[in-house]
Amino acid sequence: MDAVVEKKTQLDDADYWQQVYDMKPATVTVARADPADFKQRQLVIYLDGQRLGEILFGEFLTHEISPGPHRLRVSNTLVWKTASFDAKPGDQVRFEAINRPGRLTFPLMVLMGIGPLYVTLRRAA
Repeated sequence: MDAVVEKKTQLDDADYWQQVYDMKPATVTVARADPADFKQRQLVIYLDGQRLGEILFGEFLTHEISPGPHRLRVSNTLVWKTASFDAKPGDQVRFEAINRPGRLTFPLMVLMGIGPLYVTLRRAA
């Protein structure tokens, strides 16, 4: 018969509490509310190669993540922007995504009915 040894946790056991803290998840939020946004079409959000969802203007998406390095990609189905970041335990990482028109967007919309939109992705404070 194997003996099972349980370690009793003391309130002053700093190593134990550091391990508990290191397991605390972080969150990443992508918001789309900038006035420069074109306010049309969805933005598709990917984190570490996994699709998290889509956001329209005025919406945001929050996802719980494990601490460590991550890669965020935002697409308007034509243009991609990518940001790498490192999340610490308990961090609330925030990004702002903008689906913005370029110099030729409006002239092309008048001529052809469509025009290119560009993605801006920046980390919010």
